[in-house]
Amino acid sequence: MVDLHGEFQNSRFFHQARIDRRSADALVGLAAGITADGRINQQEAEFLENWIASNLAQLDDPVINLLYRRLSDMLADGVLDAEEAAELLTTLRNFAGLSTSVPRASDNAYAPPTDLPLCRPAPELQWNGRLFVFTGVMAYGPRKNCESLVIDRGGQIGAGVSKKIHYLVVGAIGNEQWLHSTYGTKIKKAVELREAGVPLAIVSEEHWQKAVFG
Repeated sequence: MVDLHGEFQNSRFFHQARIDRRSADALVGLAAGITADGRINQQEAEFLENWIASNLAQLDDPVINLLYRRLSDMLADGVLDAEEAAELLTTLRNFAGLSTSVPRASDNAYAPPTDLPLCRPAPELQWNGRLFVFTGVMAYGPRKNCESLVIDRGGQIGAGVSKKIHYLVVGAIGNEQWLHSTYGTKIKKAVELREAGVPLAIVSEEHWQKAVFG
């Protein structure tokens, strides 16, 4: 599930190339409907996994395939635990373009994609004693796994965006499309701190993965 080459940014689904739009659009609708009540249960997750396998497996789209693999991993042991359910809820709402604070699709105004305020050029990442915060949905896998990779290299995980943070890592999946969604607040705060002179770097997951895996 490592996306070292930025395939997600070139996804045919999110760049609206001519694929089977009816099935892809139906998946967005399913994601919005399943998460409308603010919860997701085992039966809903299993239904969605089976629906993607039956209707979208042939599209070979990286974003949809990652969503399917994430579902499969969560259900591999036959149990969708509370942590997995919470992560899946956030992932599906992001996929459907919904804010966690504004769950109904009809209440979400359309916001066109905007370039992420990443540091350019991207800085060389240091590990020892450096504080990292992750935001968005990570292509590598669950956030706790990403945090473990940082800790293994001598880095630390921050509780949130603040003056003490050295790096904010923005998840790769759908990042430009979801800029104004659930993790926009962290990015906005990081930009404000950076503009105020705080040495805080905003980097993409792709850049972070290259630093981790070489």
